[in-house]
Amino acid sequence: MAKKLAVIGAGLMGSGIAQVSAQAGWDVVLRDVTDEALRRGTDTIRASYDKFVSKGKLGAEEAERALGRITTTTDLDAAADADVVVEAVFEKIEVKREIFGTLDELVKDDTILASNTSAIPITKIAAATRRPERVVGTHFFSPVPMMGLCELVRGHKTSDETLAAAREFAEGVGKTCIVVNRDVAGFVTTRLISALVVEAAKLYESGVATAEDIDTACKLGFGHAMGPLATADLTGVDILLHATDNIYTESQDEKFAPPEIMRRMVDAGDIGRKSGEGFYRY
Repeated sequence: MAKKLAVIGAGLMGSGIAQVSAQAGWDVVLRDVTDEALRRGTDTIRASYDKFVSKGKLGAEEAERALGRITTTTDLDAAADADVVVEAVFEKIEVKREIFGTLDELVKDDTILASNTSAIPITKIAAATRRPERVVGTHFFSPVPMMGLCELVRGHKTSDETLAAAREFAEGVGKTCIVVNRDVAGFVTTRLISALVVEAAKLYESGVATAEDIDTACKLGFGHAMGPLATADLTGVDILLHATDNIYTESQDEKFAPPEIMRRMVDAGDIGRKSGEGFYRY
C-alpha cells in the first residue's frame, strides 16, 4: 500500500515537495488555507510535469498517474492519517508552532512531523508538540524538482529513528541528504549563503564593486554556478533578509547582520526576479 504524505502549504516549496513525492509513488494531500492557493500550486505542478514530458524526462502516462496521486484540501484534518507530514509555510515561528501544535493533536503516534524551514531552529518548532522526538527538519531547495539536496536537521530531542525515517523519505523522492547534527539557526546552507550574500551586499552598497563584478568573481574565482547577488534575486531579497534576521537574532553574530541596502530594497519592493528588479533588472 502506498504511503501517505501531507504537505502543509501549496506555495513554490510545498508544491515542489508534493510533485517529487507523487512522482515517487506517495499518495499526497496538499493543504493550504484557500482554494486559490491550491489552484496555483496544482497549476505549478502540472506545468512542471508538462515540461519534463516535453523534454523526454518523464512519460506522459507517468505524469498523469503522479498527478492522480495528489489531492488538495483546505482542511488540516486531512493530515490525520498521514505517515509523514511536511510543513512548508511562511518562515514565521508563531505560524509554524500553531500548525505543529494542531498536527500533534491530529496525527498518528508514529507520524513523522517535518518542517521545511531554512533558518528557524527545529527545537523551537518541536516544543509546540508533545512528541519532539518525532519532529525533524527536511530543508528542500528551490526549485524542488531540479535541486538535488535535502538538509536534514536534528532538533534537540529528534530521535535516531525519526532522522532515519526522514532520510528514507527524502532519498526515496530522489534527494541527496546532509545531516545537521546541532540545531543552530540557519543550519549549514542558510548560514553559508547568508554570510556570503550579506558580505556581497556590503561590498556593493559601499561601491567597492558592481553587482555584476562581485558575482563574476564568485563564479569564475570559486566555481559557483551563480553569484550571491543573483542568488538573492532568484531566492527573493525579502526571503533572504528574513532568514539572515532570524540567524542574527539567534546568534548575535555580526556577520549575519543584514546591511541597510537590503532593508531599503525590501521597503521599496525591489525584491528580485519576482518583482522585476533587485540587485539586477529583469
